[in-house]
Amino acid sequence: MPRAAISPLDRPAQFLKSVGPKRAEQLARLGVRSARDLLFHVPRRYEDASTVLPIKSAEPGMEATLIGEVVSKGVILTRPGLRIFQAVIRDATGLIECAWPGQPFLDRSIRRGDLLLVAGPVRKFHRRQIQPREFIILGRADEAGDARGVVLPIYPSTEGLSQRQLRAILEANLDPLLEAIAPEEPFPPAQLRALGLPPLREALELMHRPASLADAERGRRRLAYEELFFLQLLHARAHHRATLARAGTPFVRTDALIGALYHRLPFRLTGAQTRALREIFADMTSPRRMNRLVQGDVGSGKTVVALFAMLLAVESGYQAALMAPTEILAEQHARTLRRLLADLPVRVVLVTGRLGAAERREVVQALAEGDAHIAVGTHALIQERVRFHRLGLAVVDEQHRFGVHQRRALAELGERADVLVMSATPIPRSLALTLYGDLDLTVLDELPPGRQRVRTTLRGPQSRAKIYEFVRGQVAEGRQAYLVYPLVEESEKVDLRAATEEYERLRTEVFPELRVGVVHGQMAGEEKDRTMRAFAAGELDILVSTTVIEVGIDVPNATVMVIEHAERFGLSQLHQLRGRVGRGAGASYCILVTDGEGEAARLRTFVATEDGFEIARADLRLRGMGDFFGAKQHGVPDFRHFDPEKDDDLLLRAREQARALVASDPELTAHPAFRDVLVSRYGEREKLYDVG
Repeated sequence: MPRAAISPLDRPAQFLKSVGPKRAEQLARLGVRSARDLLFHVPRRYEDASTVLPIKSAEPGMEATLIGEVVSKGVILTRPGLRIFQAVIRDATGLIECAWPGQPFLDRSIRRGDLLLVAGPVRKFHRRQIQPREFIILGRADEAGDARGVVLPIYPSTEGLSQRQLRAILEANLDPLLEAIAPEEPFPPAQLRALGLPPLREALELMHRPASLADAERGRRRLAYEELFFLQLLHARAHHRATLARAGTPFVRTDALIGALYHRLPFRLTGAQTRALREIFADMTSPRRMNRLVQGDVGSGKTVVALFAMLLAVESGYQAALMAPTEILAEQHARTLRRLLADLPVRVVLVTGRLGAAERREVVQALAEGDAHIAVGTHALIQERVRFHRLGLAVVDEQHRFGVHQRRALAELGERADVLVMSATPIPRSLALTLYGDLDLTVLDELPPGRQRVRTTLRGPQSRAKIYEFVRGQVAEGRQAYLVYPLVEESEKVDLRAATEEYERLRTEVFPELRVGVVHGQMAGEEKDRTMRAFAAGELDILVSTTVIEVGIDVPNATVMVIEHAERFGLSQLHQLRGRVGRGAGASYCILVTDGEGEAARLRTFVATEDGFEIARADLRLRGMGDFFGAKQHGVPDFRHFDPEKDDDLLLRAREQARALVASDPELTAHPAFRDVLVSRYGEREKLYDVG
């Protein structure tokens, strides 16, 4: 609901009970500047103290949660450079040593007499020891009381502000803040009851004062639903404007071109491709505009699906455009389309910044007069004032490389062009619906039969000499290789091998007899493209690179992908890199080099499967939403409560409800409260989607 002009929740945090100026500065570092911020500063996790073991029962080899008073502590030096903070804790049943290797600074925050909750593996050294993965200072042992059986909220915190202090501030202010938030409930009671969710006031109390983990989860799901509903409402309005508010072009299928291509394909379409085409053709032959995302793994056949869609437009008397993020990828698409359309009366033209003046004039004229049927290009399609005679379908490849503005600009080169966007970045369906909720979703979840498996192995740094010999052997057989590094230049702060330094070493010391090139994101675009083209043409044997090759280079002759410091990459990013090999007839290999022992289990998950969707799910579980996408990636919603592993049901209901609401009330005239929340939360994105 709209906020009152002056609400108790807008009160500065400094004037709340138990805060004051110094605490207010600490809270501000957490983004807590008002009473409202404090109320919504919900726990990031919980410790269930009902699972606490007596210290005497903690046996080596088990995972344990223990509570005890710190009776001694100190920092010890075990070997040059390694300092370990140790504390001994005691309960009524006995003593145990706690050890934090490499964390001597804890000596400043953990004091004798503190009551400590620790959780982690129990091991046997000279005596029993627990190495805590998590720990909480519950307070002073003589003041904290018995924490057993209590669900302890663990809040995002900052230096100088302990969990005990945060909990005390919340407890001193929670009741009046909950009273003040009650009138701001945005949902009708019936809507929440149908979903089995509590009202906002109750949800917040359940999160701050849970009697059980199930209580805390009920509260979290209520806040997650609110996040999802308003994001889906934003998407539903964008989808309505894109597909229904303006009439589309009802294409007429004659099969003059579609049938001819189908019968000359050198392979059979997969079931997933057939299903995708059924959905796309249904959109294109309907009166509404298509606005659809085709999401598929590397090699799932998205380009062929897009080509059939483009042929439906062409055989209906329209033109089609395909926009790719790089010139090399655009050139590859143009070659593929021309090869598949050989001897068919379809002219494919290429539009990139590399065109000479005379060639550009010819291409622009052919598109303007309708003599060219399909244009394949980069952002030059929208930047260089290309005019189409009758554009009916706009296709955007590698959609995550383009913004909403660019997608819309391409579609607007035609009066009522349908839009098809493609992504080779597999993400779980729940995330696809949150990120691309303005699009209808088609998933290609099947790879063509007979596609070669890339043999993937995990190796330590001691294996580099053997790896280099293997690469040399592959090159001797006429193959090529990628060597990928996480950094461009070496850093004093991070001990990692960097692409530019390694390129010089590899070129002069390791492979002096071979042709070695380097590409990275800090190179000028022209120089980078020149090197990548040389590799694609077989003029280089080895390409040293950062992740700039993740998308946009297709070299069937490349059979080896060596990824240094593999622990520094997300699993989904590793999958995209691995997809650069295995594109030809030769056996292909992906070799991960890592000395990060703690990352071995995560990387073994990647080695075990080539299913991009399964890898993405594992990546999401391991890294969480923020790290999965990158903290600042454009367009990624700032979810604080939504959990894609648990909330798929809420997402589907929110999407269904939002679309039904917009279908009956596109401008939310009858729902002003929803409209106010939408504008306050997503004002800038409303402008971006042009749904204001």
